[in-house]
Amino acid sequence: MLRDVKNLTSYNLKNLLKFEFIFKLLTVLVASPIFLGLFNLITHLTGYSYLTKENFLNFLLNPITLVMLIILFFLLTFYSIFDIGVIIYLTDGSYHKKKIKLKDAIKYSLKKSLKVLHLKNILIVFLVIFLIPFLNMGIGINLISSIKIPEFIMDFIKDNQTLFILYALLIILLMVLFLRWIYSLHYYFLEDCNFKEAIKKSNNLSKKNHLKDLIKISLTQILLSIVYLLFIILEIIIIIVINKIFNHLTILNSLLITITWVVIAASFIIYTILSTAISYIILSALFYHHKKERKEEIVNINWTQEDEKKKNYIIIVLTIIILIILTLFTNLIMKGKFNLNVEYLRTMEVTAHRGASVLYPENTMSAFVGAKELGADWIELDIQQTKDNNLIVLHDTNFKRTSGVNLNTWDATIEDVLKLDVGKFKGKEFEGEKVPLFEDVIKWAKDNNMKLNIELKPTGKEKDFEKNVVNIIKKYNFENDCVITSQVYDVLENIKKVSENIITVYVTALAYGDISKLDAADYFSVEATSVTKTMVSKLHNEGKQIYAWTVNTEESINKMINLNVDNIITDNPTLAKNLIYQSKTSNVIVEIVNVVNKLFK
Repeated sequence: MLRDVKNLTSYNLKNLLKFEFIFKLLTVLVASPIFLGLFNLITHLTGYSYLTKENFLNFLLNPITLVMLIILFFLLTFYSIFDIGVIIYLTDGSYHKKKIKLKDAIKYSLKKSLKVLHLKNILIVFLVIFLIPFLNMGIGINLISSIKIPEFIMDFIKDNQTLFILYALLIILLMVLFLRWIYSLHYYFLEDCNFKEAIKKSNNLSKKNHLKDLIKISLTQILLSIVYLLFIILEIIIIIVINKIFNHLTILNSLLITITWVVIAASFIIYTILSTAISYIILSALFYHHKKERKEEIVNINWTQEDEKKKNYIIIVLTIIILIILTLFTNLIMKGKFNLNVEYLRTMEVTAHRGASVLYPENTMSAFVGAKELGADWIELDIQQTKDNNLIVLHDTNFKRTSGVNLNTWDATIEDVLKLDVGKFKGKEFEGEKVPLFEDVIKWAKDNNMKLNIELKPTGKEKDFEKNVVNIIKKYNFENDCVITSQVYDVLENIKKVSENIITVYVTALAYGDISKLDAADYFSVEATSVTKTMVSKLHNEGKQIYAWTVNTEESINKMINLNVDNIITDNPTLAKNLIYQSKTSNVIVEIVNVVNKLFK
């Protein structure tokens, strides 16, 4: 397979690199801002200056939104399929041992991509939006593959057995369709047929090979990634060895290290540029292989031959000049003239979601004590109000899930609540755990120097809900050790009417647009998959903090660390604290340096 991949890039690799580099650059500098601008236009035309969980459904059902989103999807489809088409044409040229002019590949791809609006080709939209992301396993820049299901929706699906089964069936269906349609774009671009015909041909070509093809694609991508990673590690080791051997020959040392770093940087750029293309090159290799097996005609496009270009001596001279400059810069770094260490301007904190809810029953005193022992900086808890206006700590509006008793909070008196066991659902060792009173938690937090993230969960049946919460906080002089949060913006407005001094945080699964206009919110708590670098930077520049919830995996926690959020809300505070510590004290390169240093001692 790897040999076939090499052969399919040999004749037109230069043009492939050139196109993908320009295309990725345009994606970052032009296409992404344009698509973002179009989405901003939709919000402007519909009168939404910001989008949150509360108003998103109304925004989505607006006729203008629906029409504009359909147009946007077609534009995304055209943009993505144009990229794929050029890759397929250049790969096809290499298969037939022809050097293809880049302008010809672009012209052919553009012509076929424009036909996406034809009724017989309408399924291309479905393929690009839902199925093509299966192929994007690399680190390339792809507008379509960057669209992900928010983590809060995935958590909701996982917690609901019926929805989880439906989701699993949907994934299986998409995978089946993907394997049936896997070669449809090759037929669409390389042979004179519409997309419906291409689907039929693809299904016939891939019969009895679905699973084999999937395994080959996956293994080849993984193998190429491993080879690349090993190459990078080897280059880093070479740098360290050079530094040890030529330590006293500073200019030579700097030159050799600079050359090695240039190689690493160049390989990273090439890998990034080709990461999307590699998937379709692998697919092309399988496409031609199956065509040969079935003795199916392989169409040979009549391309014009490209003349060999003379060597560009200007590029060689510029390369030498850049190498000299980088060498001098490396030498100055090694002499300590530049300090590349970046100080952390903000201290990132960790909030235990509903206490240490992985190990203990959520929203209970044992979970709060456990969170403190695990080193959490904050504890997040949920507040409900009972029928007799008592404030209790509970997430759901019904006690069924945690106690087994089907009773709504607004129908329960405090006597009813205190009879319930909310520990045994977690395990027999927690049997007898009671629903805490909000006031008791405040007392405990005050005595234990623990900060609280207090989320209010209004049902609409409360009386003086916000006022009662603030009164208890003030009773224990706890205003400076807590924040009051809610997913209902009116709650925050009511809090500010009662007390201007208490920090309020707006909790939202979706945050798009200028959310800083929400004046009643001092800070924002945003679902992790909605957090972006731009959002964090904007809020920080306005003096506001941003919390990310609910962040439980190593990958998502590291992403939030890199985005520099102020507070990570998680079910696993130990993992979050460890990853934050590691991000400030260690990395792969340091580990490699340590190993090599031991060898040379």
